[in-house]
Amino acid sequence: MENSIETVYFLENPEKNIIKFATGTQLRYEDVIKEVFGVACINDLHMMLQYNKSFQTSICNSYGISEKKITLDKIIRIASKTDMLRLKKQLLEQQKNSINEMQLEEEYSIERPFDSIIKLQEGLYQWDDANFSYNAVTNGA
Repeated sequence: MENSIETVYFLENPEKNIIKFATGTQLRYEDVIKEVFGVACINDLHMMLQYNKSFQTSICNSYGISEKKITLDKIIRIASKTDMLRLKKQLLEQQKNSINEMQLEEEYSIERPFDSIIKLQEGLYQWDDANFSYNAVTNGA
């Protein structure tokens, strides 16, 4: 039995104002790349970066860089803890907006968005049901 830890990725299409989080498995086997960028696979993103002028311009404006500094890791990279906090805020907002008037006084909760243990830029993180967030896994006892 294989017990691998999923890496979570941050995908951003500044041209269409789309931000999405996905696991490595989702990137390989689902249409996440197509949802965010409108192309079939990561290889097609290289072509977009090279030839799609409006896409290039949107990346330059979003990151304050020149065309020469555009790299694939600007639009698809391993997510960071800061990115996950952004996701948590987004999920809380979605829940807040969908709750009806009678439930307003109840406490908000977030369902775990990924596996219980995930890999981010900073290392391994484990889901904490009490805080509805991922906390760093510390080495040792």
